[in-house]
Amino acid sequence: MDMERELRDLAARRDIMKAICNYMRGQDRLDHGLQLSAFHEDADVDCGLLRGGPKAYTDFAQGFLADLEASQHIVGQVDLDVDIDAETATGEVYFFAWHRIIEDEEHKDLLMAGRYIDDYSCKNGKWAIQRRRELIDWARKDPATDDILGEMTAIHLSGRKGSDFSQTRDWASGTSGR
Repeated sequence: MDMERELRDLAARRDIMKAICNYMRGQDRLDHGLQLSAFHEDADVDCGLLRGGPKAYTDFAQGFLADLEASQHIVGQVDLDVDIDAETATGEVYFFAWHRIIEDEEHKDLLMAGRYIDDYSCKNGKWAIQRRRELIDWARKDPATDDILGEMTAIHLSGRKGSDFSQTRDWASGTSGR
């Protein structure tokens, strides 16, 4: 591979990873626009519970996540195959997700792990998800065991809907999140 092709391949991988991370971060911060930016407008998304375009999917996901106390989505290994000439790529993205739910007035942790099987394309210079199917490899629900966080008043807790320190960068206040 010549240097120019190698550079284009690396730039494509960087941009695809940015889309993957924007998707996950948009979910956890309840940032609809950021999550939506991971997709092309004409993308197809199938999570099993819903299949549709990116707007319908992100509306669905943001609605589900907004009802939770908190969530965290972690990207695992990512295997990308890039066809730089066709400006297309395929990928398998492993993920781990934690959701804090309330069930029967008790805090519980819903843990899930799975994979996104993706097709990506580059349109007008933007690499984004063109097609995504979510596969769940395992899931479990357990009683929450992190009550100790409520006793630790000096730690900085995460936030959502614009209150997270990563969004405010309010260094002067000394507070963040919840």
